[in-house]
Amino acid sequence: MRAYGPYIYRTVNAVLHSPHDAEDVTQEVLLQIYRSLPECRLDGLKTWITRIAVNRAIDFKRGKARRPEELAGEERMSELRKDDLAEMPAAEAEAMEQEDKRQVRARIESLPDRYREVVTAFYMEDKSYEQIAAETGLERKSVESRLYRARNWMKRHWRKEDFE
Repeated sequence: MRAYGPYIYRTVNAVLHSPHDAEDVTQEVLLQIYRSLPECRLDGLKTWITRIAVNRAIDFKRGKARRPEELAGEERMSELRKDDLAEMPAAEAEAMEQEDKRQVRARIESLPDRYREVVTAFYMEDKSYEQIAAETGLERKSVESRLYRARNWMKRHWRKEDFE
C-alpha cells in the first residue's frame, strides 16, 4: 500500500478527474489487489496493478454515467436541503423531508409496472441486483436491463421542474 498507493491514486485520478472519487476507487483497488495477491504472479506486478486500477476507474465512471440525471440532481438537492434543514425548526424540516419523499414515491408509482418493482427495490429499499433477482425470479442481467430502461424512461418522461 505504501509503495503503490500514491501511484494507484494518480492513475485512477487521471481517468476520473475527481480527487474525491479517486480516493474511493483507490481504496477499492487496494482491497481488490489484496484479495487477488494469492493468485498473482509477481512478474509484471506494476502492469497488473495498473490494469486493475484503470479497469476499476472505468467501471466507476460508467456506473456514475448510468445514473439518471434526475436522481443525481435529487441527491444534490438533498445535500443543499440538509444545510437549509439545519437552520429550520425541526418540525418544519421534518415536514419538508416527508413531502419530498412523498413526491418521489408518487413519481415512482407513475412508472410502468415492469420498471416500478426494480426501481423501488434498488433505490428505495437499497437492495442489490442479486437480492432483486432472487425476490423477483429474474436473472441478474434482466434486473440490470430493467433498471437501465427505467432510467431512460425517467429521463424521457420526467422533468426536473416536477421535483422542485
